[in-house]
Amino acid sequence: MNSELTKRALEKVGNPHVLVNLISRRVRQLNGGGGFSRPLVEVDPGIGLADIALLEIIEEKIGWSLKDTEIT
Repeated sequence: MNSELTKRALEKVGNPHVLVNLISRRVRQLNGGGGFSRPLVEVDPGIGLADIALLEIIEEKIGWSLKDTEIT
């Protein structure tokens, strides 16, 4: 993974654990085929799937939300 892209994506997400989960899920989608297997951003040939996921986060092509959970 490109460290500069990682820094920029972390600025968008704010939580490194959430970022790892976002990248992991998106890489699985890109590998899996189907409707979610195409990159949502323009990429150069040879770029890794994790870097594609980072670019999608940076360009706000994919989103996320955190659920508020109550711990009792």
